[in-house]
Amino acid sequence: MSTASLFNFDNRFRRELPGDPDPRNAVRQVHGACWSDVLPTPVSAPRLLAHSREMAALLDLDEADLRSPEMAAVLGGNALLPGMQPYATCYGGHQFGQWAGQLGDGRAIALGEAVNRAGQRWELQLKGAGPTPYSRRADGRAVLRSSLREFLCSEAMHHLGVPTTRALSLVTTGDAVLRDMLYDGHPADEPGAVVCRVAPSFTRFGHFEIFATRGEHALLARLADFTIARDFPELAATAPAGSETLRAAWFADVCARTARLMAHWLRVGFVHGVMNTDNMSILGLTIDYGPYGWVDNFAPGWTPNTTDAAGRRYCFGRQPDVARWNLERLADALRPLFADAAPLAAGLDAYDRTYAEEAARLFAAKFGLRKWREDDAELAGEIFALLERAEVDMTDFFRRLADVDRAAPAVDTLAGAFYRDDLLRQQRPAFAAWLQRYAARLAADARPDAERRAAMNRVNPRFVLRNYLAQQAIERAEAGDTAPIDELLDTLRRPYDEQPARAQFAAKRPDWARHKAGCSMLSCSS
Repeated sequence: MSTASLFNFDNRFRRELPGDPDPRNAVRQVHGACWSDVLPTPVSAPRLLAHSREMAALLDLDEADLRSPEMAAVLGGNALLPGMQPYATCYGGHQFGQWAGQLGDGRAIALGEAVNRAGQRWELQLKGAGPTPYSRRADGRAVLRSSLREFLCSEAMHHLGVPTTRALSLVTTGDAVLRDMLYDGHPADEPGAVVCRVAPSFTRFGHFEIFATRGEHALLARLADFTIARDFPELAATAPAGSETLRAAWFADVCARTARLMAHWLRVGFVHGVMNTDNMSILGLTIDYGPYGWVDNFAPGWTPNTTDAAGRRYCFGRQPDVARWNLERLADALRPLFADAAPLAAGLDAYDRTYAEEAARLFAAKFGLRKWREDDAELAGEIFALLERAEVDMTDFFRRLADVDRAAPAVDTLAGAFYRDDLLRQQRPAFAAWLQRYAARLAADARPDAERRAAMNRVNPRFVLRNYLAQQAIERAEAGDTAPIDELLDTLRRPYDEQPARAQFAAKRPDWARHKAGCSMLSCSS
């Protein structure tokens, strides 16, 4: 294979923003720089375990390119292609509500920005490719367990229609990585892996926070104007570069994108688990897949993150509020770029307005309604309270709700979504009463059942990456069987289709997975 012409690199982040003058790959505070030179640390035996054919196509790669040993070496961190200029970026962040200082790419190394034949810019980043100046006390590595979860979820979210970073490949390293999976004092060796993740930009709220906190306002302005020019070209043409007008429009756009993302998370039942400001994308993408999870039995207070178990700051129902709090911290960081705070307040208002509009649009579709009415919030609130009280599976419930006959609504249509038969019996009258009100609301819409059912099934997934499914794939992969990865990924490519042959991937969480590590709660361990 000739690798020289696989990518066209145009590394603007490195070229247009100041780099770290210190060439040492040693843990330290990095000042006055957006990035540091760093090379991936080679591994003993890189081997391609899985890849996304859709992401490969966007990068103009074919199957032969990806499956070659030469490409495995590149995607595992052992080799570079012409034009690759690896670096790690400097950022800070608020973690669990507290300022954490400098964080940075501690185990992510950007290879460069590839521009495909369509003119689209894609940043390639290796996660788990070794230490950087921002690794703090860590080794810069990642394990197969977390890497497989990130690979699968990145692509699953894309096919669900949720804004997200992507994943090109999953490579095993042949090396062991020591991790304490549950932070309980029992570390163990796990197989290492590297994910090549891809996005138009990996810039985070924390990239701006670090320079504002340090008083490096000239660098803050430079980063903001660069981000607008490179990543928001549709805005850059509307006002002079560096103007308050342009910067205000940009911040409002970031707020609106974030609002739409939150509405989509709630639509599909996704819980990120670690919504620190350093895990918030400036493009409004889902970024940094760690201890995430999908709501099984509906519970707005559920969090998949063991570190969040006590305070539940990042639980399912609080995500829109946390996103706004994070935007407020971004507004604080950008305040030195404005004469007064009014443009930033307007941006936050845009978040509130956009979230209300997008949530109304998506939840009208989720309930099969033509348009959201003010009194629909009460109807939705009632059923969500019932779902929580009766331990009903969120994903399964909404697929079954589409099958309800508005002329004769029956609780039995929904029965398969319940986790406990005793609660089904106990709550049956309450569900029957709600179904009567729901049927009356549908009648007011006068929408044919077949049309409503098809519309609901376009927004309510049949298949999501439940934690127990990911854990099963992990355990099989660790035992040397990678077939479940491909089968699961292929199923998640069409999450809204019935796919009867793949029905096992739509099953509710089994009882054995209710408290099993990796299936219910996870740590940030990687």
